[in-house]
Amino acid sequence: MRLGVLDIGSNTVHLLLVDAHPGARPVPYASHKRPLQLVTHLDDDGAITDEGQRLLVEFVLEAREFAARHRARDLLAFSTSAIRESANGPLVLEHVEEQTGVALRELSGRQEASMTYLAARRWYGWGAGSLLDLDIGGGSFELAQGQDELPDVAVSVPLGAGRLTRDWLQTDPPAPRRVAALRAYIRDTVQDALLEFLPYGTPHVATGTSKTFRSLARVCGAAPSAAGPYAKRKLRRSDLSQLVQRLSGMSAADISRLDGVSALRAPQLLAGALVAEAAMEAFDLKSLRICPWALREGLILQRFDTLRFDTPGPLPAGPETYPQEPAGALVLAVAGESNGSASTT
Repeated sequence: MRLGVLDIGSNTVHLLLVDAHPGARPVPYASHKRPLQLVTHLDDDGAITDEGQRLLVEFVLEAREFAARHRARDLLAFSTSAIRESANGPLVLEHVEEQTGVALRELSGRQEASMTYLAARRWYGWGAGSLLDLDIGGGSFELAQGQDELPDVAVSVPLGAGRLTRDWLQTDPPAPRRVAALRAYIRDTVQDALLEFLPYGTPHVATGTSKTFRSLARVCGAAPSAAGPYAKRKLRRSDLSQLVQRLSGMSAADISRLDGVSALRAPQLLAGALVAEAAMEAFDLKSLRICPWALREGLILQRFDTLRFDTPGPLPAGPETYPQEPAGALVLAVAGESNGSASTT
């Protein structure tokens, strides 16, 4: 079965097509994306402008046509903090559906953290023991920890690399006093979030997902993307701390020349590095494993789980016999509100 996942993020809008069936790993087939930074299309009231909505509708139409042309049988379409935290988010979602026929599901921060954790858990398996996953996005920072398929605790805080850069680091290179103030703000926010994790002890494995962590690890010497997803990559805190000092005095143009850093993300790399450093300090982590799977893969895996358990009788012999179901049928599981038990929404 070919499945499409449309991700409306803060930095990019991205359609990923994968081939898989229940019980199999998803194999990427094709990808279509655009560097549409919705956070740059906000008015003074924090609402997405008409131009931002026009560009979003344009891409969703492109993505729908791309998925149909490549014979995707199902499409999961979701949005994260860029729309979730805009002043007119619900109206934007309605407008996109009216213009394209595609219903974007808005993920909460907890759902985002839980689905990303699920992807990391499947990648590392049960043998990893207690797992902590950290994910730095453009608008928010997700943290989740647990022993099972779903996390015991999942938290989202407004520490996305794009958001922090826009709000705190307006000059290029940034003023030292602004970097110091941002570092203090990040540390305070992460320490508040840490309180929710204290009852669950020290994780056996800590992992970082997202493009920001991959870029930081690459700049610090990890294998390039050309080495493939199975190359083992780590981000060491000692290397990261040295990198933070280096990035603090660099322009975005200079940062974009570093290995593994795109021109789009270069202005945000310092803010992302500060978040990563603060989190590793708070959790007393000397290093992080870099996981190639993240939110999109988590949603894909749960979608196929839904197909597997919704299919009556013996499992069919191949992917072509599975029924097509609308994206709205996806059930998103998240960490429990108070006692760590799993709940669904």
